[in-house]
Amino acid sequence: MHTSRTTLALAALGAAAVTLAGCAGTSGDTESASSDAASETTTLTVYTSEPQEKIDEIVAAFGEDHPNVDVEVFRAGTGDLTTRVATERTAGEIQADVFLAADAATFEDYAAEGLLVEYTPADADALLTDVVDPEGYYVGTRIIPTVIAYNTSVIDAPPESWQELADPAYADQLVMPNPDVSGAAAYNAAVWSTTPELGDEWLAALAENNPVIADSNGPTSQAIATGAQPVGVVVDYLVRELAAQGSPIDVSYPSEGVPYVSQPAGIFADTDNEEAAKAFVDFLVSERGQQLAVEQSYLPVRSDVGTPEGAPTMDEIAILSPDLETVQNAQDAAVETFRDLFL
Repeated sequence: MHTSRTTLALAALGAAAVTLAGCAGTSGDTESASSDAASETTTLTVYTSEPQEKIDEIVAAFGEDHPNVDVEVFRAGTGDLTTRVATERTAGEIQADVFLAADAATFEDYAAEGLLVEYTPADADALLTDVVDPEGYYVGTRIIPTVIAYNTSVIDAPPESWQELADPAYADQLVMPNPDVSGAAAYNAAVWSTTPELGDEWLAALAENNPVIADSNGPTSQAIATGAQPVGVVVDYLVRELAAQGSPIDVSYPSEGVPYVSQPAGIFADTDNEEAAKAFVDFLVSERGQQLAVEQSYLPVRSDVGTPEGAPTMDEIAILSPDLETVQNAQDAAVETFRDLFL
């Protein structure tokens, strides 16, 4: 897939060159061969739905410990990424080494189709159990709950439950991300659809309030912060970031519980750079990688790095977390229902 070789292979070639040169008795050639091997660069391709600024910070931090790995990033919404992967499969080979995107259901599908390398990170014992695939094909890298957000300059008493969003009082005031673009939104549609106290009946009632459907969570949060649509459904870290920047926005964690995605990472079986890919996944869930996640306003997947200022811990949040197989089986139909009702 890629013309460059893995770091491990380069190291092995370098060692072989040193040995051969030593047998010939030319120390100058030995030093030259070692230097050439050490300077070789592995190119690692990452497909991700991470915001560009955040993935740039991740790549820079990873590069501090792995200067010989050149990380190339293709950034898009999860829906666009999965379309790209499908197109590349049809053409013969997936061009990414690592996939870092929103929802575990996508990774379950890829694992079932034999597209992922079986790999459990070295630090897996330090992670929340729920984010580690028991079969070892992917691992969650940050906790991203979806919440109700509201503009504090417009809304005095924010809704405290998903049910309240269907109240006619919120007609023409709501905004939500599009599940055709956002992996988190697609996952949320499946969770809502399979939650007994919500379900398709609630979605239909919510649609009666004529919410604006934004392309993704970013524009959704901006619409709430500006007051264009003063109440909305959005991932919580964006609310924290905008509030820290001075926007009149706050978060409400619905009483029924919140769905969350864990932004999993997995390694494609087509990779020619498996060792570098493993190192990148290891970094994402390492103590340093998770400290960076907290600095980026995410809830971490390990308990030894704290949480963002003002953010709750996982045990302080009511979670909507149905069986993953249930969500996986329901997601396509739930997204189609969402399209019919809202788009």
